[in-house]
Parts: sequence; C-alpha cells; structure tokens
Amino acid sequence: MKALVKTFAAAALVAVSTFAMAAEGPGSKSAKANVNLSTADFALEHYVAVTTEGESAGVEQLFAEDFSQKIQTSNAQSHGREAVVKSLKKQKGEKLNCAVSTDILEESADYIVAKLTLKFENFSKVDLVTLAREGNSWKVSKSINSYK
Repeated sequence: MKALVKTFAAAALVAVSTFAMAAEGPGSKSAKANVNLSTADFALEHYVAVTTEGESAGVEQLFAEDFSQKIQTSNAQSHGREAVVKSLKKQKGEKLNCAVSTDILEESADYIVAKLTLKFENFSKVDLVTLAREGNSWKVSKSINSYK
C-alpha cells in the first residue's frame, strides 16, 4: 500500500511540474532582455559593454536593421548586422584586456558620432560609431574600425 501511495505522489508531482512549465509558455525563460536605449549615452554605454565586456543582453536590440561594419586593414572587410550580432553573441562573457576612451565627435537631436579608442598592450583599435534615433530608442547604425 505504501508503494502505491508513493507512486501516486510521484506521478502527481510530475504532472504538477509539467503543467507549471507548460503554463510559462515556450521561450519565456529565454525571452530577450530589454535594455534601456532611450538616450544616446545609454546606447553608447551598452555598445561599449557589448563589444568589450562580453555583455550579451539586448544585442539584437542595439543594432539598427541596416547596420554595417567596416574594418580598415590591408584587406578591408565589411560585415552586416546579422554577422556582427552572431559574433558578439559568441563572445558572451569574454572581457577584452584594454582601456577604453570615448570622445563625442558630433551630436544632434537625432544622431551622434563617437570615437572609441581601445588601447591594448601592443596596439590600439579606433572605432568610429554612428548612433541614430529610431522612434524612442537609439541604435548603432554604423561602425568603422581601424588598427594602429
């Protein structure tokens, strides 16, 4: 009799936990994080966190649909939004060992151009970033990188 009670209790526990997970709905645990990009400053800070500190929350939200990245080297490269987002997601949690400085080069009500300098031990990376207002949020629309 005790074995029968334990079996029913186990079955009830499994059923309750299954219903509880189903009630949450698909994807509710992996819902995209909503990041505050209401000002250019917040968007620029988040861009720095994503590119240098391995932050992965809100990566899709940060970049404009027509985002483009150009890398100025001996063989210039261009990347679109999808490739950059995919690459940054792979770098989740990886922090770059560099000092970051930010200079605002131009600013208006609807766009901002910033110069990010990442100083590593043996080289520097300069990232010219353009952010544009889209509705009530700011998005990164262009990035041009060069190395020294």
